[in-house]
Order: sequence, then structure tokens, then C-alpha cells
Amino acid sequence: MAQLTLRELGEILLEFQDRETPGVLDTGSLDVVFQDLGYDSLALLQTTGRIQREYGVELDRDGVASAETPRALLDLVNTTLTGATA
Repeated sequence: MAQLTLRELGEILLEFQDRETPGVLDTGSLDVVFQDLGYDSLALLQTTGRIQREYGVELDRDGVASAETPRALLDLVNTTLTGATA
């Protein structure tokens, strides 16, 4: 099963950003809070919805709510994807 990469997450987030110059996702921003990168709760809700549709998984709501950084969201998604194939 495919894993969500930082690049793919960044591309999805860019579609739903709410400012002209969104924060760029790279390895240096893995632990920066989404809000500090310029992504609000609506952008994250849209992002997780798209991930669920594209990857065919159901993400835990509490896990999504507590995933405040790109690293945390990637870990949640990829752990869920791994569990879906087991």
C-alpha cells in the first residue's frame, strides 16, 4: 500500500490554503504547527477529507484533531494505511 509523502501532503494542502503565500512544506517544517504555516482548520478538514477519499481510509477524528503538525498528520495517515493492509 502506498504511503503519503511530505511532497504529496504539501500538494494537497496548497489546494486548500487560505492566503496568498502559504508555508512551504519541507523537512524543516515537519514539526511546525499548521497554523504557523498558514493553514487553518478548514484547510486541514478539506485536506483530510481528500486523503480519506484518495487513499480509501477512514482517519480517526481524535487523531486528526490532535495532529497539529505535518509530521503528526503524516504519521497518522501512514499508520492508518499500514493498518488497512494488514
